[in-house]
Amino acid sequence: MGWKVIVAPSAQADLADIVRYVARHNPDAAARLGYELITRAESVAAFPEIGRVVPEFRQSNLREVICRSYRIIYRLRHDGERIDIVRFWHAARGFPHIPGG
Repeated sequence: MGWKVIVAPSAQADLADIVRYVARHNPDAAARLGYELITRAESVAAFPEIGRVVPEFRQSNLREVICRSYRIIYRLRHDGERIDIVRFWHAARGFPHIPGG
């Protein structure tokens, strides 16, 4: 069945910013990218530990998967078999801020 995936407000804002930015040049591509990022984020439900530990933080419960030039950063909540998607972060943006733990 897999774990439950929750997209945190910080990640929702990131995704909206990404789609809005791309849509200025190509609305169709923006919609495809948004869908691809969500689909990739949801895919970790089947194998929660598939992502690598985020190197900047080195916490075993904070992981990431890559989709194109974006880091999808998520937190594992073992107690409730829940995955919190905390950021959609473009690699060119540097060090990601990760909200609360």
